[in-house]
Amino acid sequence: MKKTPALIAAAAVSSIALTACSASDSGAGASGDASDASLTVATAFYPLQFVAEQVGGDLVEVVSMTPAGVEPHDVELSPSTVRQLGTADLALYLSDFQPAVDDAISTTGVEALDAAEAVELHAAEEHADEDEHADEEDDHDHGSSDPHFWLDPELLAHYADAVGEAFAAADPDNADTYTANAEALHASLDDLDTQYTDGLAQCERDTIVTGHEAFGYLADAYGLHQEGIAGLDPESEPSPARILEIKDIIAETGATTIFTEDAVSASVAEALATDVGVETTVLSPVETVADGDDYIAVMTRNLSTLEDALGCE
Repeated sequence: MKKTPALIAAAAVSSIALTACSASDSGAGASGDASDASLTVATAFYPLQFVAEQVGGDLVEVVSMTPAGVEPHDVELSPSTVRQLGTADLALYLSDFQPAVDDAISTTGVEALDAAEAVELHAAEEHADEDEHADEEDDHDHGSSDPHFWLDPELLAHYADAVGEAFAAADPDNADTYTANAEALHASLDDLDTQYTDGLAQCERDTIVTGHEAFGYLADAYGLHQEGIAGLDPESEPSPARILEIKDIIAETGATTIFTEDAVSASVAEALATDVGVETTVLSPVETVADGDDYIAVMTRNLSTLEDALGCE
């Protein structure tokens, strides 16, 4: 079993006590019928929304704090969204990723499950009996800033387990349903992980040149090496020195592709690709999805994109 990378920030390891509350009927963008919902859950951005919808099913009204198609890093919350958050039974968020969401959760006092803490705890439980667990953080530390844990399906599976437990604690009458749904989602994510492991096992190249450094978890999970033109901030401009470094990396590794993103300007990457004679193609960080899409579909397309670009058998 591959080792689990450490998540952003040193998350506290105390568990969150969740209490059952009556469901609210408010909430545009909900995934189910509010009149039938046992819980109202506010989610900070898409991957957390996806898990909430899969685990909650018709029992949970899911309200997203980040509108579809909006890049979540810099989202600002309207007063009505903050009020809606305050009436939710539970909020799902990722600490230190969206300052406006962190502030709103603190202001409203809503019960909240931090994905960083939840994944860390569940990953630790799974690996507690393995000898390598003691060295896990040293081997796979992304530091305190890379938030994209969901690009490793195994980590999102751990998160699904945590959400199932949180929903069960908040709504004990339906605990068995939440647990079963979480187990089914975990199994689907295990299947996706296997597809990635097999698909990227034998490739001509293992370096991915990306517009910005959003793919560290994915790279660590499947034996790839990420080189970002810009850093973790998708809006940052690379220095001339970094551009020269990327040109050298492309020449040394034989990279044929620079990976851009669907919700971030690709102008720098496209200019660089033209300059060095390589292609650009979209590799989604799955922070948001188009209507009719979902996490599994986008990640499956990502795998096909990687296999083509890296010359995988």
